[in-house]
Amino acid sequence: MSYFALKQLHMITVAASYLLFLVRGVWMLADSPMLTRRWVKIVPHVNDTVLLAAGIWLTTIIGQYPGTAGWLTAKLVGLIVYILVGTVALKRGRTKRIRATAWIVAQLVFFYIVAVALTRDVLPIRGLLS
Repeated sequence: MSYFALKQLHMITVAASYLLFLVRGVWMLADSPMLTRRWVKIVPHVNDTVLLAAGIWLTTIIGQYPGTAGWLTAKLVGLIVYILVGTVALKRGRTKRIRATAWIVAQLVFFYIVAVALTRDVLPIRGLLS
């Protein structure tokens, strides 16, 4: 697979991951029975697996790795935080207020990860403002 095609796959799965998280969060806030649907429990995990695989493949193609490239390290740390906060938002939060707060925080972390990817800067605000 070419670099361009792989990058497109990665970006499409990033968008799908966010949209799925956004919708599941709205359903969580609304106490929707949609959250119990089988596909809702499977599709996000399949998408995120493809997303992670594409990301790992991209790092090998560009020859930059977390631990050596600061921006990729920031993305990886951000991803771990996003996953942890996301599980609080959708599953582990004891109250709806905790889940809603975690849902908002997870989205902020998600946008940080995207900004780091776009700017290749650990502090992406510098790259976005210049």
